[in-house]
Amino acid sequence: MKPQTAFRYLIAMFALVMGMGAVQAAPLTEVTVIPQAKTQAALDNKANLRLLVTDDVWVEGAYRDKAGDPELHTDNTNVFYITAGSATIVAGGTYVGGSSIGRGEVRGGTIDGGTTYNLVKGDTIVIPTGKPVWFKEVPTSVSYYVVKLFKR
Repeated sequence: MKPQTAFRYLIAMFALVMGMGAVQAAPLTEVTVIPQAKTQAALDNKANLRLLVTDDVWVEGAYRDKAGDPELHTDNTNVFYITAGSATIVAGGTYVGGSSIGRGEVRGGTIDGGTTYNLVKGDTIVIPTGKPVWFKEVPTSVSYYVVKLFKR
């Protein structure tokens, strides 16, 4: 194998291992189209969840078939659009405890005083920066489109 070919192969494998199969554009200055098949695969939990990653916005497809842990995002607003299924989400209130797991994200705590929302296909919920969110119940499954808007 030629050195250039080996290097390209190595870079491609690194991107796959690191979960960087997303459409990349940073900063977002051009129109970006994410093909339907890629979006649907992410919503069906068959592909990388991150569809677009830029300095100030991420677009993801997400799928859950069980409840999650309470989360707190300290540097981004989350917009969830439910595309299939349903979920009970607790949002707002005060996040207590937890520890950082990555870029502006805390998990492992609890939510004190949040509001419960029963979401179904077609609903959109916006979780502002600094407000906790918890997928408390997922009766069967839920697929949802996520847009993360990061602070500058």
